[in-house]
Amino acid sequence: MHDKFINVTKIFTFDSAHKLENYDGNCKYLHGHTYKLEITIRGKTDYRGMVIDFNELKKIVNEKIISKLDHKYLNDVFDFNTTCENMVVWIFNELNGVLNSKNYLLKKVRLWETPTSYAELEREDFYNEGQ
Repeated sequence: MHDKFINVTKIFTFDSAHKLENYDGNCKYLHGHTYKLEITIRGKTDYRGMVIDFNELKKIVNEKIISKLDHKYLNDVFDFNTTCENMVVWIFNELNGVLNSKNYLLKKVRLWETPTSYAELEREDFYNEGQ
């Protein structure tokens, strides 16, 4: 273990359909996306030289997020408007309590709705790296 903070990221994809409420454009109609989800963990390495085992991260994200959203109609899953912004907040909140240990915490969630558009939520007050 060393004293440097390291970011590690794992990328996931899932397919879902939705329509936007209170929106005056094509997205008010039923349509689908192949979402790309990036989960970033920040921390110090453990005795193995890992911040987090990628297999452990995959298991957690698949259980908490992907299994709930993949091949689903998002308007039936959520009680909020299914914008990318609202979804990234939900994902961050779902993972925040699970993805933390004495060595790491959830740093950032980035959700790509299209290949050119994403929303992200990043933990600001994360670690005091000056210590």
